[in-house]
Amino acid sequence: MRPGGSNPTVVEAAGLCKNYGSVQALRGVSFEIKKGEVFGLLGPNGAGKTTTIEILEGLRQPDGGSVRVCGLDPTRQSGELKQRIGAQLQATVLPDKIRVDEAMRLFAGFYRRPASIDKLMERFGLAEKGHALYETLSGGQKQRLALALALVNDPELVLMDEPTVGLDVQLRRDIYSMVETFRGEGRTVLLTTHYIEEAERLCDRVAIVDRGQVVALGTPRELVARSSRGSRLEVRVSKPLGADMIKQLEAVHDFSERDGTYFLYAQPVARAVVALIRLLEMESNELLDLHVSQPTLEDVFVEMTGRKIEE
Repeated sequence: MRPGGSNPTVVEAAGLCKNYGSVQALRGVSFEIKKGEVFGLLGPNGAGKTTTIEILEGLRQPDGGSVRVCGLDPTRQSGELKQRIGAQLQATVLPDKIRVDEAMRLFAGFYRRPASIDKLMERFGLAEKGHALYETLSGGQKQRLALALALVNDPELVLMDEPTVGLDVQLRRDIYSMVETFRGEGRTVLLTTHYIEEAERLCDRVAIVDRGQVVALGTPRELVARSSRGSRLEVRVSKPLGADMIKQLEAVHDFSERDGTYFLYAQPVARAVVALIRLLEMESNELLDLHVSQPTLEDVFVEMTGRKIEE
């Protein structure tokens, strides 16, 4: 279910601040998440994503600001909140000798209305691993177990902190499929990530976080539309183009050249393409290759912060 204007608010964070000594981990973080929405916190390591999610879970107390999760105060009503949320942390550590079904029963015992353990194990491909020791599980199986444990109380809100870090391509796709299933079930999901493609593929809305602040918020399409650089045209031609020629092209506001390929940044792109074709015809030049790519969330992040997300 996609978020709508009339959907109730599941998470409301306003002006969250958190300091660790002299380090300002959060500096006024604010956002809302609606029921049924997949919401992403996108940013590099150290941006404040994990601190934010730990405050929402009630694991940390903010130094400033306010937060409500499922209508509850995570600090003062943490016991009730834990009945209504599920969380997959960056690292799930269980005793090596605990069996999979024992872990499931143990976690189910913490809740008033647990989901069916058998159905969860079947759903996450763990049915035949019920008697297996935790230490014998592969990395992917441990990740699926962590997700199953996060759903053992049939939560309204699922919190996922960097759910695909360290996983291979196939396991990432499995996680993506699970998140999309959560959406189909009407669950609200908050995930943190530093993978651009993950946020673009999974999230209905994204808050780009950098150095403890939300620097941009909106749907992936809205954020990309705000990019001032516009679309990028990669152009190869039979004869070199002069810089003065390129500067005169309509709608092209920036360009560079590398190894005979010209990179033109244009908005709107259609006018730039028409102007380029006219120029080549006038100069009796031949277009060898043209590739147009839209801006990405990476471009938005670079514009907002002046650096790439992995830096």
